[in-house]
Amino acid sequence: MAAVTAGMVKELRERTGAGMMDCKKALDETAGDVEKAVDYLRKKGLASAQKKAGRIASEGAVGSYVHMGGKIGVLVEVNSETDFVARSEAFQELVKDLAMHIAASAPEYVRPEDVPADVVARERDVLMGQPDLQSKPQNIREKMVEGRMEKFYSQICLMNQIFVKDDKKKVSDVVTEAVAKLGENIQVRRFARFVLGEGLEKREDNFAEEVARQAASQQ
Repeated sequence: MAAVTAGMVKELRERTGAGMMDCKKALDETAGDVEKAVDYLRKKGLASAQKKAGRIASEGAVGSYVHMGGKIGVLVEVNSETDFVARSEAFQELVKDLAMHIAASAPEYVRPEDVPADVVARERDVLMGQPDLQSKPQNIREKMVEGRMEKFYSQICLMNQIFVKDDKKKVSDVVTEAVAKLGENIQVRRFARFVLGEGLEKREDNFAEEVARQAASQQ
């Protein structure tokens, strides 16, 4: 059995458009044989996801999730190609899961390309200046920074985050699986996450004053 390498996973992803974890599993199941792994993914419908990605998705649904007794709320828009799919139980469940994930994981953007250029540049500058990189050659530093940028994106970008209901998948993998299952292009367009009182000045604890007022009223 051939050892499954990152290069093999990358090749399979480029050929099929399937998610990273799906490609890894396909290679594991086929003893590292890339051609057999392609067939494995085709049988499961995952290999066609990339072809559907360019199709227009203008239907869909806006889903919501409220957590912690109304303390956190989320709205998310997920698009599909047809209203028929948008009304399906599987699509509605996906929307609900994505809203719940956003509530729990607090992403700031949908995908890396949505992150403003100035935010990316500032993060790169910070990473380039980290002490453990200073003694490295420039080309090595740049490669290490790229790796750390991937971690940065996995923290702030929804599609790059580890899915809250399955730590073996990224959110992008979950969406890809839905594309394979439902047979349509599915895109997460936008979301909004609300935290009660966020950004407002908090009231100071005036417990002592309240006790004093109650004591005075009883005299």
